[in-house]
Amino acid sequence: MRSIWNGAISFGLVSIPIKLVNATESHAVSFRQIHTEDGGRIRYRKVCELEDREVTQAEIGKAYEDADGSMIPITDEDLSQLPIPTARTIEIVAFVPEDRIDPLQMGSAYYLAASGAPAAKPYTLLREALKRSNRVAIAKFALRGRERLGMLRVVGEAIAMHGLLWPDEVRAPEGVAPEGGVTVRDQELDLADALMDTLGEIDLDDLHDEYREAVEEVVAAKAAGERPPQAREEAAPGKVLDLMAALESSVRAARESRDGEEAGPAEEAEVRSLPQRKTSSRRTPKETGGKKSTSTAAKKTAAKKAEPKKSTAKFAGPAKKTAAKGTAKKAAAKSTARSGDKGAAKSTAKSTPKKTAPRRRSA
Repeated sequence: MRSIWNGAISFGLVSIPIKLVNATESHAVSFRQIHTEDGGRIRYRKVCELEDREVTQAEIGKAYEDADGSMIPITDEDLSQLPIPTARTIEIVAFVPEDRIDPLQMGSAYYLAASGAPAAKPYTLLREALKRSNRVAIAKFALRGRERLGMLRVVGEAIAMHGLLWPDEVRAPEGVAPEGGVTVRDQELDLADALMDTLGEIDLDDLHDEYREAVEEVVAAKAAGERPPQAREEAAPGKVLDLMAALESSVRAARESRDGEEAGPAEEAEVRSLPQRKTSSRRTPKETGGKKSTSTAAKKTAAKKAEPKKSTAKFAGPAKKTAAKGTAKKAAAKSTARSGDKGAAKSTAKSTPKKTAPRRRSA
């Protein structure tokens, strides 16, 4: 890796020659600007305002613009002679626990490579001291025309440095949090914990830039003269009735996703509370509605007067049925004894339930 800065680490009276190299790289897809009418490339050229001509990179220097607009030239030699110890040195000023560093302060990351054989021993000494102390080193250094703050820590067998913002460069989170007395119930926290447990942990190495991959597919398709892939249709989110329903839906969807199953529609989970409210409102009428059902059956029985046997079977219990049969037999026997006509006994047996049925209904 090509170094971007050469200097030394100042560790007390120990000096460690090092080279600063970038620890990260960008894989973003870059685009060029073109003229949409003919596809011509749009370029920016560096032109001197006084001579009105394009100049090369070797002719370009840096200057400070004063308040009146005048330019004060500043050369690399001027910057290298700054009267501060961090001009060419990473000066360690303290050792602190890593959790003392606010992640908001962390910026660009660099690797510190030992420069030459003489730097190997002191470099290893600093690395092992950081490992054993479980602390990080806070340092000051100068890079790209300004003094910066840095944090040195061990990564594998190397020493890495993170550029830090100065504390006064980090804004306070004023006006960011929601205002008002917002309260969260314990049940909602329990569901949030369940969702966190269901999602679990993940290996960061398994994550990748899907947006970059999609852009590369579009570029490849257009280069081949094919139609670019279309965006996938996403399911429309359901209406969120309350936070509890949304949490329950999220927990279930996360579990189904982990088990390799497809999650159900969001609307079903979000309306789970509605049937409970309807059921509770119907319980009381069901418990007190016995009399209503009896009266309804009585009305139906009255409407079927043409069928006396069926109505009697509905309202008469086992004892009443037996008594009715006994009365019919006695009446039939008397009628037979008097006339000796079997037909009269049958008619008497059929007419007897008709007389007793109204008494049972009125009772």
